[in-house]
Amino acid sequence: MADVQPHHYDVLRRPLITEKSTLVAEQNKIVFEVAIDADKKQIKDAVETLFKVDVTKVNTILQKGKTKRFRGYAGRRSDIKKAIVTLAEGQSVDITTGL
Repeated sequence: MADVQPHHYDVLRRPLITEKSTLVAEQNKIVFEVAIDADKKQIKDAVETLFKVDVTKVNTILQKGKTKRFRGYAGRRSDIKKAIVTLAEGQSVDITTGL
């Protein structure tokens, strides 16, 4: 694993396991939480290097943090960036095992 650079682990924060991400998994897509400043090229390189698959497309979503109240005080959740990564036909990744 000498070709894996440390910054790939900084780009991909964690896989998102939700009801919606499970539904798009049937279409050969994986959903990750990624670094806010990561671009599509960096996300594609990180997924291809870490999981050894071919990526055909990367879509990104910037989700603004909600304002919430906790014990009477207003607080704000952090902004997160999501990446929906489409894999090449016939390829898959088991994200539940981890790296």
